[in-house]
Amino acid sequence: MAVVASDAAVRELIRSALRTEPVTVDLIQSAREFYAGCGLSRYALVLADWALSDSSALDFLREGRRLAPGARFVLMASDVPLSAIVEAVKDGADDVLQKPFRLEQLTSIVRRSLPSAGEPESAPSSAPPGAAAAVGSSPAWRDLLDRARRVAELSSTVLIRGETGSGKEVLARYIASCSRRAGKTFLAVNCSAMPETLVESELFGHEKGAFSGADTAHAGLFEEADGGTIFLDEIGTMPIQAQAKILRVLEERQVRRVGGSRNTPVDIRVLAATNLDIEAAIARREFREDLYYRLAVVTLWIPPLRKRVSDIEVLADYFLGQLTPPGEAPRSLSPAALAFLQSYPFPGNARELRHALEQAVIFSSGVELRPEDFSSLAARLEMLPGRRDPSESPADEQVTPERLLAALRSCGGNRVEAARSLRISRSTLYRLLKRISNGEEDDQETTLTSTP
Repeated sequence: MAVVASDAAVRELIRSALRTEPVTVDLIQSAREFYAGCGLSRYALVLADWALSDSSALDFLREGRRLAPGARFVLMASDVPLSAIVEAVKDGADDVLQKPFRLEQLTSIVRRSLPSAGEPESAPSSAPPGAAAAVGSSPAWRDLLDRARRVAELSSTVLIRGETGSGKEVLARYIASCSRRAGKTFLAVNCSAMPETLVESELFGHEKGAFSGADTAHAGLFEEADGGTIFLDEIGTMPIQAQAKILRVLEERQVRRVGGSRNTPVDIRVLAATNLDIEAAIARREFREDLYYRLAVVTLWIPPLRKRVSDIEVLADYFLGQLTPPGEAPRSLSPAALAFLQSYPFPGNARELRHALEQAVIFSSGVELRPEDFSSLAARLEMLPGRRDPSESPADEQVTPERLLAALRSCGGNRVEAARSLRISRSTLYRLLKRISNGEEDDQETTLTSTP
């Protein structure tokens, strides 16, 4: 559970009161710290003080329930009007404890809220969109989130780069949730999905009569995001004509509607992302160099999923929690299925993993998913670039030491089962193990290519 209170004495008092209860108590001093940590922890119960230093109780309740929809929220109130308490309950508070309260009242709420009659909360496996979707356990992902939290403290423009499906919007939402604008408007704009003729109108707005069909004035997305964060996804696809206006917004923090004669100030944080080779686009004069440098005040690179294999298990648990139909037993991965997923290179990254799991959940006949439930991935392996012969074992060509060791761990050290899950022969597995033990592969990301 989480205890959110600006007063350190209150936090410590509650932890002391619950010392005999089988529950882990995380002490959090502000709403902002809670929003930032929500992506790494899943709470069954959030006990929050009404008087937080950086947020009103109702604002915290609304944003907290958005980030942690599965948690029970209990507010601790003192000298709060009854009308305010009623409003809090309407906004989703599960209970309101009037200070001073008895220890029995607190422990009763804790025992009712936590799973299995007070058992400790489990590790995070699911999270809603935004900060709580920033799921991962690998050192590379943890380091990325640490850098994201640091830049979130500032107002700097951030350019997020990474392959398609790697989680660029997830990281953008995480930054927004860790910033001073947490709880404010977050607008995600897919630049590649907007018709070229409407880009400027959508982003900057237009006045009545600005063009044929403009029957009314229209505020653009920059104005709508005033006070919050705007995320420009696939910024590399933006028409060159609109790029100059984006640059002006970044420099002046003002927008002028199409057909308008005055500038409107906007208070916004701009995040952008691309999976394109921006440097090559600049060389082709398809992207403005000055806009690139204005966007890339801070650049964050998301490593592809194949370079953070240990995140596959965590992400799979998260996605399966989302995909299991209501009322049905939660799906899980067999050790062999996990080993197979960890051996797959995932060119589509986390998005491809989710789609594969969704298909497996739909067509599987059991609660435990097995390698044969991922036939679509096995079929795609045959079509990936670099395949010499479709009859060869799909994983034979590209088995990294990290994937090999992960398969062995998942299969309890059983080499036969590990070879089967990786879809390689036992002789190939022994040869790769020998190469690792001889120190021939020091780089965990170096590809081991087997010989025929």
